[in-house]
Amino acid sequence: MSNQSGPGGGRPDPGLTDPGLTDPGLTAVMSERRQLINLAYRLLGSLAEAEDAVQETYARWYAMSRQQQEVIESPGAWLTTVASRICLDLLGSARARRVRYVGHWIPEPLPEPAEWTGGTGVDPADRVTLDESVSMAFLIVLESMNPAERVAFILHDVFGYSFIEIAPITGRTAAACRQLTSRARRRIRASQPPAAPAARQASIVRAFKQAWEANDIDALIRLLDPDATAIADSGGLVSATLRPIEGRDQIARAAIDLAALAPSLTLLECTVNGQPGLVAQQDGVTVTVFAFQVAGDQITRIWAIRNPDKLRPWTTS
Repeated sequence: MSNQSGPGGGRPDPGLTDPGLTDPGLTAVMSERRQLINLAYRLLGSLAEAEDAVQETYARWYAMSRQQQEVIESPGAWLTTVASRICLDLLGSARARRVRYVGHWIPEPLPEPAEWTGGTGVDPADRVTLDESVSMAFLIVLESMNPAERVAFILHDVFGYSFIEIAPITGRTAAACRQLTSRARRRIRASQPPAAPAARQASIVRAFKQAWEANDIDALIRLLDPDATAIADSGGLVSATLRPIEGRDQIARAAIDLAALAPSLTLLECTVNGQPGLVAQQDGVTVTVFAFQVAGDQITRIWAIRNPDKLRPWTTS
């Protein structure tokens, strides 16, 4: 993992401006970056905000004197605690901001490592490990949790922290953190139907793409669950339907209408948050990322991310 530039698009990491630095303690501290980005993205649902949170975490570390740093027995635990508290504060303000958000807010989509661009010099595989805990469906459920519930659940169930360790981060007792996590776990189980195997998901998404390209509305309808829902996120910056589209007939018609309005649109199969998805491009520029939830042999949810601020990692030059 390269540390020559920070995760915020070229901003230098504190203490790394001197290429001659060989402090083993510094190396150990900076090796925590991957873990922190993984944690912060799951907590915030935004890579940009996660990078800022981690940058702030390191700024606080380097604001301490060397003597203060040496007193800390486990720098990794200290960094995780600080990053979690920063994210907890950000989640509270984010909920208020999202009330004012134009349309529906959907977490920032992550491409697979091979599709990353941006030239920051940081291997995206070192930014966020793609697994089921970053699937779009999973992140959407996390959005329904209150901040403390989300932090306790992610720290315990995803990263394996004990409730005793989580308690001071959330400002609650260990018993309360256990209850928060249990409640969050029940919400996850109730909201997510058993996922189809990855190969089956890819096959269904590919069939959806082919039917869409062929303007085959009947085939689209067959691939959609009768109660399927499609939600778009534009942030008010580009055109998009502000309300969810409910029902497979309505979704299929909307897809056909979109194809008629944008005949030059190119659809590409891709990985979105570790799951099969689609990218829509115009003139080589990504304009929409589609994430899917597949249960059985049909698509139950489609999330269309159109907010250009969330598509920067996907945009080709």
